[in-house]
Amino acid sequence: ALRTDGLETPLLQRRLINEWGKITGTIVENYTMNLFIRNQILYVKLLSPALRADLLMMKSELVKKLNEKVGSRVISDIRFY
Repeated sequence: ALRTDGLETPLLQRRLINEWGKITGTIVENYTMNLFIRNQILYVKLLSPALRADLLMMKSELVKKLNEKVGSRVISDIRFY
């Protein structure tokens, strides 16, 4: 029913955003200001440049874990700003 009404994708995107803190941990979550998805890219605003550098190195693993957690390929990339 959700798929036919066009609501499946927004629901999966919301679930993925809600999983961010569970996957990255509370420390990363505390330095995260804003999360949104546009064109299968998760945009993450971080308050710490050092943390941004660390997460850039783990980007592909984070994409994989987040998609696995929601059970669908919701995002293909993460951009930190």
